[in-house]
Amino acid sequence: MPKDASSPRSGGVFTKIVGALVLLVGLALAGGGLYLATLGGSWYYLIAGLVSLVSGVQLLRGKASGAWLFALVFIGTFLWAAWESGLNYWRWIPRLDVVLILAILVALAMPGLQGGPSSKASFSTAGVLFLGLVVAGALAFLPGRGYQHLQDVPEVASNSRTTDVGDALRADNPAQGDWAAYGRDSAATRFSPLDQITPENVGDLEVAWQYRTGDMLEHRWGAETTPLKVGDDVFLCTSRNIVISLDAATGEENWRFDPSVSKDAIPYTAACRGVTYYEVPEDRLDDLSTTDNAEQTSTTQDVDAGTPADSESEPTSSDIAAGSQDMACRKRIISGTLDGRLIQVDAETGKPCTSFGDNGQVDIKKNMGVTPSGYVSINSAPVVVRDRIITGHQVLDGQRRYPPSGVIKAFDAVTGEIEWAWDAAKPNQSEPLTGDAIYTRGSPNMWTTAVGDNKLGMIYLPMANAAADYWSSSRTPAENKWSSAMVALNVETGLPEWRFQTAHKDVWDYDPGSQPTLVDFPSDDGEVPALVMPTKQGDIYVFNRETGELLGGGAEERPVPQGGAEPEQRAETQPFSLYATLRQPDITEKDMWGMSPFDQLFCRIQYQQASWKGMYTPPTADQPWVQYTGYNGGSDWGSVSIDPQRGVIIANYNDMPNYNKLVPRKIADKRGWVPREMQEEDSGGAEGAGDPQAGTPYAIDVNAGWRVPYTGLLCKQPPYGHIRAIDLASGNTLWDRPLGTARANGPWGIRSGLPIDIGTPNNGGSAVTAGGLIFIAAATDDLIRAIDIETGETVWQDALPAGGQANPMVYEANGRQYLVIVATGHHFMETPSGDYVIAYALPEGS
Repeated sequence: MPKDASSPRSGGVFTKIVGALVLLVGLALAGGGLYLATLGGSWYYLIAGLVSLVSGVQLLRGKASGAWLFALVFIGTFLWAAWESGLNYWRWIPRLDVVLILAILVALAMPGLQGGPSSKASFSTAGVLFLGLVVAGALAFLPGRGYQHLQDVPEVASNSRTTDVGDALRADNPAQGDWAAYGRDSAATRFSPLDQITPENVGDLEVAWQYRTGDMLEHRWGAETTPLKVGDDVFLCTSRNIVISLDAATGEENWRFDPSVSKDAIPYTAACRGVTYYEVPEDRLDDLSTTDNAEQTSTTQDVDAGTPADSESEPTSSDIAAGSQDMACRKRIISGTLDGRLIQVDAETGKPCTSFGDNGQVDIKKNMGVTPSGYVSINSAPVVVRDRIITGHQVLDGQRRYPPSGVIKAFDAVTGEIEWAWDAAKPNQSEPLTGDAIYTRGSPNMWTTAVGDNKLGMIYLPMANAAADYWSSSRTPAENKWSSAMVALNVETGLPEWRFQTAHKDVWDYDPGSQPTLVDFPSDDGEVPALVMPTKQGDIYVFNRETGELLGGGAEERPVPQGGAEPEQRAETQPFSLYATLRQPDITEKDMWGMSPFDQLFCRIQYQQASWKGMYTPPTADQPWVQYTGYNGGSDWGSVSIDPQRGVIIANYNDMPNYNKLVPRKIADKRGWVPREMQEEDSGGAEGAGDPQAGTPYAIDVNAGWRVPYTGLLCKQPPYGHIRAIDLASGNTLWDRPLGTARANGPWGIRSGLPIDIGTPNNGGSAVTAGGLIFIAAATDDLIRAIDIETGETVWQDALPAGGQANPMVYEANGRQYLVIVATGHHFMETPSGDYVIAYALPEGS
């Protein structure tokens, strides 16, 4: 019997499926929303969830009222999203995506409901909603999202900001086509005067050569290397400190020296950021040993550590004299190792310079007491000032309150004899210890790259924190004074000239990681020899590098949150730069994110569960706390580059919070959180993720990415990384844009392939050229890109075979300009591992 057209409709299978989906979504939103509301968070999820529950029940019953109720959920969600989001595109996604998809499904199900509209009306409604979904998705691909162009970039000026640091080293005034120091020059500008590659022709860049080092690791990978180029050769180090020389024009290997570093010596990351080039001055040639000259009479392609290849016959006195005339080991490559050695090899042959220390090496761990493997590592390029090699070292974070000392040491650059040793725990003395004496355990160290001024005879040290990073009660007054600070030492005496502390009683791991840059800074009294210093907090400071006086408006002490686990230890104020800051506004519950409302609800609950009072929220023992900016910056070891001709700072930076927990000692012990040397197997985990901090009442657990556990997406809304151009004279922002796309950053670890400028976390810095280009990789999308310095727009990019977490470099060989990036990936940034050195250039003859 045919059904009467006027009879009630009870709905079909599709309608019941839609009803079940709405019901399940309502259950999730209502349950989580109730908990969020009790924590003081948004009431939207509870209300939307309850209405969705009723809607789902009615849909399962085949009632049209279920559809109308969900229409209220959709309209309410839209209005709420508009109120919370405004024109912020990223906020709309988790607030509206699931609700919009369900609204389309409900519209399609409406013809099967009692009292529902006709199929035509239902499909029209679904079509309109679907069109809205398509438009919303398409908006993600619009160029320019997040780009801010506030002021025009200055034109090239006649009065360059290049500063005078003397002329003692090749890097003080490098040849135009060279990259003679980690930061290109002794001033660490990361600026190349080459202009062959421009925004107009950069699109023609192609791979000129590629080299593979062969040094790959299964965990803790991340070499972070920037090579040098001096003369016809490129010099670099690998993750485990193999020093390699390549032909600059072809990439062919000249030689390699392997210092035989054990995997056990790898600290948090197997990083070797760079090596140092040094030429023995004329007045020190007599200090070259005859052994140097004798052993350099033969060459080898692969030099074993401490065992130079034998020559075919014993050298005669005339051979030695001839070697002296050839200046064997006058040109040297200096490299630090992960096991705490300084190595010197001949730049021409790769053989050890035996006049230096013990057969070409010096152990910096002397008088440090017990130093388990991985605890004392040189991961940054040493600095030479007035024929002294000054080196700091990384001390393995988070393991103990009293690990080995952070003492800074200076060695004679030719002989390796120790000249002075400065321990921040005893700042008024620099006489090296002898015998069984031990430098203060747990004192502040300097793990990043320093910068020196040969003319002034100064070394500038970004000093790290005293151990342990997240507990301060047992630190001495001297440690509290000299940690997390810029410290200027007299290189002749090893004693301080001035200091500026960037975080007082630091318990946020806010040790400055960026190499400072030396420039001439404009003032009312003329050009001032200055030092530019970025910090993890996002502040940028400018100092008169002779006196330590703050320039560019200075800084001010501002009140910061109090309380926490050690309320008596917290400083009432902290310094804030008045010159420039990369820091974004404080995060709120509205900034929580994810791929769906469920992600955002999870992150909102975590936000409300945590202590967050703003910048410098103290660590708490009874609840998690939010740290923003996170310990990866702001600006970290990649630092900034400066175009001295235009007077522009280029700063890439992170915009990521950490979600931290102090874990009581008893609980940490039950979890098996013990210092590295006591672990049966190295877990290879992220820094701070379950670090024991033995010798303090608490271990530390840092969720460095603050993620949704079931999707792996980040809890804070994009962007997560930026790059910015700043006027050097004023500190004003010229332009700012997201750095990094979503092509390799999807949920569940999926490499999505979407070229959306989402702005990803980044590690590594930039290089800027006179051709008007910024070259940078750093982001987690595995791209190297060229950015037009005037507009901030990407004008070229190429996909790398591994992550590019390193600073690029630029040089010229045989009249051809090259861009070089070391692509080894990074375990912390979760980018693919590799062992690539890749050089790009314009086609020959172009």
